[in-house]
Amino acid sequence: MITVLTGGTGGAKFVDGLRQIVAPEELTIVVNTGDDLLWWGLYVSPDLDSITYMLAGKLSQERGWGVKGDTFYCLQAMGQLGQPIWFHTGDRDIATHILRSKLLADGKTLSEVTAEIAGRLGVRTAILPMSNSRVETRVGTPIGELSFEEYFVQRWYQDPVESVRYAGASDAEPAPGVIDAIRGSEAVILAPSNPVSSIAPILAVPGIREALRESRARIIAISPIVAGAAVSGPAGILMKAQGFPVSIAGVAEFYHDFLDVLIVDLQDSPSIDELQKAGMRAHCTKTLMRTSEDRIVLAKEALSLALRPPAEQAAMERA
Repeated sequence: MITVLTGGTGGAKFVDGLRQIVAPEELTIVVNTGDDLLWWGLYVSPDLDSITYMLAGKLSQERGWGVKGDTFYCLQAMGQLGQPIWFHTGDRDIATHILRSKLLADGKTLSEVTAEIAGRLGVRTAILPMSNSRVETRVGTPIGELSFEEYFVQRWYQDPVESVRYAGASDAEPAPGVIDAIRGSEAVILAPSNPVSSIAPILAVPGIREALRESRARIIAISPIVAGAAVSGPAGILMKAQGFPVSIAGVAEFYHDFLDVLIVDLQDSPSIDELQKAGMRAHCTKTLMRTSEDRIVLAKEALSLALRPPAEQAAMERA
């Protein structure tokens, strides 16, 4: 079994490549829920939705979120009624939020609801929220503390970042199956997701980082930083705010206590020697996923590296 920790658009793209080369029953996807929010009274889980839609073949490739071919009549009507509309959600997408909210109100856990929605959409891969408890990524700015979606979507991540915290994480528990997946996998892959806003909330849940440290599986991460800049979004801004260099060295440092190998883009090949001198193992390949074929190629490369015997990998690095 292969377990992937993911969130954001980069993570969804990578999962799209992986799902085309790995049997659905052999994949477990652990998803960030730090972005979750109540919107118009509905419980919305952006990363869970994106992964579910991607695996169901329904994700809008043009937007990178939401349902392909969706309409936005409800959004327009809510605006006319004086309601906030900065968080865009389409009509078919709203149906998912309504069902999730109903099932949660009926007493089901987020894990149970996620499995039910995935099953109804024909998804056979296990999709696990990082926790059934509410954990919220909060971004401190000069105008006050914002939820991640307020910072990212409403304000287009233009505010200076003073701090990032994961409210509720210390009291949370991993969702059922998360620890078992990490411990029982042949390999664990951290998708090219924002380390601070997509992966760190998962790691903030007590027990998950410890399970990664103790896992016998090979743990691979794909850098979302290429040539000193984020591929997209505020990853660089947030890493700098957290005191990490905006570089592949910063990504490696973020995961240093459990990471076996960091996959970096070809543009960062000059920096690999310095990384390896610091005791961090790296593998260089094309990581930018501009086409569907790019996603498959990167997934194949990551999977091959993850399942490669350590001795063989060490020999390749010496060569």
